[in-house]
Amino acid sequence: MAEESASPMQCPHTPDDVDLFGPGAPEQWYSAYDILHQQAPVMRISGEGLTPDKDAYILSKHADISRVVKDWERFPPTLALLVKQIQAEGKLPQEMPGLDAMIISICSLRPTPELWRSHRQELTDPWVGPGAGRNRDMIASHVDHLINQWIDDGELNFVKQFARPLPQRTMASVLGFPMEDTPQLEKWGNAQVLAFVHGCGHNNRLTEEQTAEKSRLLDGFGEYVRQKTSEKRANPQDDMISFLTQVHYKALDRKLSDDEINGVVYAMLIGGLETTQYALAEQAQLICERPGLFQELKQDRSLIRTFIEEGMRLRSPTQGLSTRITSQNEVFQGVEVPAGSTLHLRWAAANIDPDEFEDAKTLKLDRKAATRHLAFSAGPRVCPGAGLSRLEQTIAWNHLLDRLDDIEYGPDNDFLHQPGIMLGTLKLNLTFTKA
Repeated sequence: MAEESASPMQCPHTPDDVDLFGPGAPEQWYSAYDILHQQAPVMRISGEGLTPDKDAYILSKHADISRVVKDWERFPPTLALLVKQIQAEGKLPQEMPGLDAMIISICSLRPTPELWRSHRQELTDPWVGPGAGRNRDMIASHVDHLINQWIDDGELNFVKQFARPLPQRTMASVLGFPMEDTPQLEKWGNAQVLAFVHGCGHNNRLTEEQTAEKSRLLDGFGEYVRQKTSEKRANPQDDMISFLTQVHYKALDRKLSDDEINGVVYAMLIGGLETTQYALAEQAQLICERPGLFQELKQDRSLIRTFIEEGMRLRSPTQGLSTRITSQNEVFQGVEVPAGSTLHLRWAAANIDPDEFEDAKTLKLDRKAATRHLAFSAGPRVCPGAGLSRLEQTIAWNHLLDRLDDIEYGPDNDFLHQPGIMLGTLKLNLTFTKA
């Protein structure tokens, strides 16, 4: 983890010191989580709800967050409320300014829990879901391609040369985009997550200038996807966009429009690039910090699955999101939370909750039920690409263990993270011995 002394924010000692969203906060997050668990498991943020007269509340306990994410009706997603508001306007979403492609497609393809489930089962699971083994050989090819670029060097920037390009190349292949377009896809992907990196507060608010910059950076993305969609309607290939142009969506008894396909692709890029990058980078650090762990995994590959789950539990890629609203008055940990309050679900804190996990801050390769962490959320809105991310991580570590004899920290690591709500290590220099 980052050196706390390198952060512009001081290490917190009381709940009053805790600020999860200010400059330098990522370097203090895990110190803050201990304080939240012990003294403020439900922390009020005054006036930070959906409207100025409403408050937001940070939840940090595993039991509370698990209960929230599994009950759509009682704790509706903020996106669901936005969809209802759009529908009440009586206009087509395409006619309303400020809505991105994903929101527009949600309005028609998955506005309800039932359609959300169908969307996942019919449209995304075949490509990025738990059983998406069709991608195994493709991912292995990308992993080996990347390793080949630096295997004879003895050192690398693990983020830049492996953890970041792997999910980019994988998602391009899944969707059916040419590899030579990956640099442009990276720019569009960065624009799509701009709010989660540079947004202000728990709501990830962008300024007018930042919003305009996001629109500028995304210029051309919609046209690019529409062009590829048109090409694949005429000449389908073995990729997700081709599939989406041909599939008959049973839940709505029709095929998808180009706008809807655009929205699905938008969502795939948002979720498919960042999580895996951050998970791999943090797992590499866990190995460097634990002498003997690399050799233990190298000798017994059955441990890789639990290692990956423990890595995501201990250092969750997405630390938290303000995604739910209370539909009625609630009580969490003895704290009254009024109806209409925003809930900031702090997945990372829940994942090291000592009331849920024995030796919560210890990486245990024999941990039972290792997947019960909330790094991908849970319930009906669990991350649809969790299966693909797990597959990428599994193949990546198997091939790294095959081709390397060890890894260690290299020089010039400051262990600082990007701003925002994702645990994104900016750089990670490693040295290694080729197998």
